[in-house]
Amino acid sequence: MIEPLLMTCVRVNTFSGSVALSGASGFFFARDKRLFLVTSGHVFFDEPSGHRPDRIEIGLHTDDSDLGRSTGFSIPLYKHQKGIWKQASDAGGAVDVAVIEIEKLALPVTTAFQAFTPDQIAGAGERVTIGSTLLTAGYPMGFEDTLHHLPVARSATLASTFGLRFNGKGYFLIDARTHRGLSGAPVVMQDSAGPDGCALGWKLLGIHSARLESGSRDPAQDEALGLNSIWYADILLTLTK
Repeated sequence: MIEPLLMTCVRVNTFSGSVALSGASGFFFARDKRLFLVTSGHVFFDEPSGHRPDRIEIGLHTDDSDLGRSTGFSIPLYKHQKGIWKQASDAGGAVDVAVIEIEKLALPVTTAFQAFTPDQIAGAGERVTIGSTLLTAGYPMGFEDTLHHLPVARSATLASTFGLRFNGKGYFLIDARTHRGLSGAPVVMQDSAGPDGCALGWKLLGIHSARLESGSRDPAQDEALGLNSIWYADILLTLTK
């Protein structure tokens, strides 16, 4: 049995023309018979660093009985010089989450994947206590099961109050060892009950954005904090209307 959570995730590679720029993580979200790719907003565009890809490529499994069979699927980021992804802002400013709709008919007919749905999003009233064990699944520094093209999961614990906007922003914190390439990864907790007929068994809490550091950290004396900002997943309900 392949863990369904891993089948929701895809590796996201960004390009400018034929030039590879960066690698990140993403996952599928399905709503009203529509399919979306979710990742961090800065994967598609990041002005401070000058990151301006014009397309992305994701890896797709093309045979659910042989996960070694896969293909790359290219998605342009612009149409008529306008970005085709959606982002949002809230009272705290820009939200570092982006979605891009995928035309399902354009996918290989044998594409094998899983997707989160609105029923699996953990609401602000969800009981998630400090220190709760969470997971994030993705491609740290591009690392993956190269034979089966699957991501890896890393453990995390909740480091700030779930449902409270940390520093007034639309995210919460986790304590986890993370690396480049995890931007856009789903952050989940186990849902042993799960909705009837749900094959995932996980609740989606948020989308990994970035590692956080204290402004007073002295690299010569202090270790990294190991804290990460996770944008609340309910923003997807707005972005996929």
